[in-house]
Amino acid sequence: MTAPPRRSASRTPAASRGTTTVAARAVRRVAQRAATETPLPGGVRADGGSAAVRGANVRVGITVALPYPGGLDASALAVQHHVTARTAELTGLAVPPVSVRVRALDRPERGPEEPGGPQGAPPVTLAEPGPHPAGRRARRPWSPRRLPVALGALAVASGCAVLLYDVVAVHAAGRAPAAWRVRLVAWLSAHGPDGGTVTGIAAAGTILLGLWMVVLALTPGRRASLPMTPPDAYTRADLPRGAVAVLVRDSVAALPGVARVRVRVGRRRVRVRAELAFGDRRSAVEAVTRAAEDALAGCGLARPPRLRVRLRPGPGGGGAPE
Repeated sequence: MTAPPRRSASRTPAASRGTTTVAARAVRRVAQRAATETPLPGGVRADGGSAAVRGANVRVGITVALPYPGGLDASALAVQHHVTARTAELTGLAVPPVSVRVRALDRPERGPEEPGGPQGAPPVTLAEPGPHPAGRRARRPWSPRRLPVALGALAVASGCAVLLYDVVAVHAAGRAPAAWRVRLVAWLSAHGPDGGTVTGIAAAGTILLGLWMVVLALTPGRRASLPMTPPDAYTRADLPRGAVAVLVRDSVAALPGVARVRVRVGRRRVRVRAELAFGDRRSAVEAVTRAAEDALAGCGLARPPRLRVRLRPGPGGGGAPE
């Protein structure tokens, strides 16, 4: 009796011999390295990232520091396109548009022979953002509500833990029940569900809890972020108020004769307060207003806030404040 011929392993196609799995950690490192390779004047610094691999698909998020000055929306869009294409090319996975978070702005060092940037850096033209999609409004991003959920879970878990400890101590160790539990049981036995006190307390608590849940459901939260004009239908961007304040403050502080600039950015209004060390007050107010407006226009905000400028004379300025 002859044994059946054995199938040679070389006849099996290479694609059927095993499965190649790309770890999420490797994808994250590839995305961070791709972010640093984005051709932007001054370079891009990657401060962190995340990746979630699901079969042949992967979702990637990166945190970067962009060069300053520069158009934030155009720079972030360039980073997103480069990282998406480069990560898909190197990993072979399907990569949807990468989520880009700008954490900081870096001022590039200028070379001695090139006033515009580092020596030897090739000029790069950033792609202009596309037209605003018709019928779509830029909205503030919704908060995941981690703090309310964490506080609610902590309160419920603490109450259950205390009650469980007292019950286990009574039945396992033979200890006397806690005084608060004895009083609670006695009060509940004397006040049934049909009592006015119990009904009033339960109704008031239910109403307050319901109103709080409605507020959380109808408000987006994240009040510290301002929505930016999306360059396309697949991108959403927001800018922290602190970053807007820094940009406006640096633009105003660069003007001659202006000192001690303070900027406060709200959801609908930007207040600029500065001191005039020397020069004409009327011309200085116009220059400060123009510089602040240019800085706000460069942020690419979907709803530019109203600007309010107050310029008061410094120790050597003299005159009344504008």
